[in-house]
Amino acid sequence: MQKMAEVGNDGDQKIADKDDLQVLKDLVDELYFFRDHYFETHSLENAGRKQNDVAQEMAKTLRKLEEKEDQYKHNAQFLQLRGRCLNVAPEFSQAAEESLSRAVKLEPGLVEGWNTLGEQYWKKGDLTAAKTCFTGSLQQSKNKVSLRSLSMVLRQLQPEEGAQEQSKRILESVELARQAVQLDVTDGTSWYILGNAYISMFFTSGQNPQLSQQALNAYAQAEKVDKASALNPDLHFNRATLFQYEEMFSSALDGYSRAAALDPGWEEPLEREKLLLNYLEQITTLQETKGKVKARRLRNMLASLSNSTLGPCSSPQFRSPSGHVGSIEARSLSALTHGHNALVAAIGKVVFSFASEGRMAFTFGMVDIEETCCVVMVYNTADNWGVLIGDTVVIPEPQVKRHSVTHKVKKVYDFRSIRVDSPLLLVVNGKRQVLKSQSAAFVTYKPQSE
Repeated sequence: MQKMAEVGNDGDQKIADKDDLQVLKDLVDELYFFRDHYFETHSLENAGRKQNDVAQEMAKTLRKLEEKEDQYKHNAQFLQLRGRCLNVAPEFSQAAEESLSRAVKLEPGLVEGWNTLGEQYWKKGDLTAAKTCFTGSLQQSKNKVSLRSLSMVLRQLQPEEGAQEQSKRILESVELARQAVQLDVTDGTSWYILGNAYISMFFTSGQNPQLSQQALNAYAQAEKVDKASALNPDLHFNRATLFQYEEMFSSALDGYSRAAALDPGWEEPLEREKLLLNYLEQITTLQETKGKVKARRLRNMLASLSNSTLGPCSSPQFRSPSGHVGSIEARSLSALTHGHNALVAAIGKVVFSFASEGRMAFTFGMVDIEETCCVVMVYNTADNWGVLIGDTVVIPEPQVKRHSVTHKVKKVYDFRSIRVDSPLLLVVNGKRQVLKSQSAAFVTYKPQSE
């Protein structure tokens, strides 16, 4: 009878431990819910307080955990919970790393322990160790957190083997993010990370418009399925970066503004918004004033413009960007239609030029024989490439856009522009541009939000 009583007591203790740990797990889960769903219970005016409020909630949860520390300090589940609690903060925590390392040593099958430890290494900047953790977690069980986290790490690792290896990694990162989404199509974070993966692929594999659209679709899906993702400042910032590259300027400005409102301590969105507004102000002013070139000088510049300045475009062997072989004729800027203008060329003299801050596009203004001025945005230019005032530029089959940009009910920026995806498509002073004038665009976006 004595022995049976002892077994009974041991069973009761295990139930008590399980109940204790479940209560603590619920507290840690509530802490993450508080962080991730903050704006469902607080207004945007409180955005500046969010980080402090989360830190206070973390401290309260940590105190509850510490009350049980003596009892469970060698328990893997408890150590994992303590590590997760500390991990809610945006910065690296040595104490979190130590707790989580001990937890996975005691119980190597702790998937969540490996994932949270991987996040800590990510915050520490040790991407190789983070990769090891996420890979190890996937060996225990296929789960969305490891898949999407590994997707992020692969994109951030600096390739030692060159561009081809980097392309392979990005392809793999897209596939991992897709798998994470397939495991749970209602998880907004997975959709958001898939959007980021598509952006990386867009910029490293020839800027296929389909990939840009897939990124935008993934971000839209993240917002649709998950309220917390719709209030994620990183999502708005990254999407705004893509909008700006696609010359959807109003949407870009709104995105930067939204990111800044959701995270007032983060300076970059406001800086990007300000830079873009300054850029729009600069190009519209320069276009209206034709680069402030004096009338007499402008007439002298334009006097040399004629069909003979078409250069290689007037040759019967000329191959246009759309693949047509044969000479193409000049068309005045005012006669160009919205969108792609096949089998014609715009020709004019440069009246202003500058590299925009952040080098998203090299921008210049050109004036044609009718003295119409148009803004030209050239993408994927090498740092040392540019055109100078007075240069003659021919743009075969120009892609014309009409912009009417409004933001926060301030000034309207109304202008026409020509988008050129590579300097190799231009003829400058009668010459085609050499290969080294092109360099793949690189834009910065925020790689993760956890």
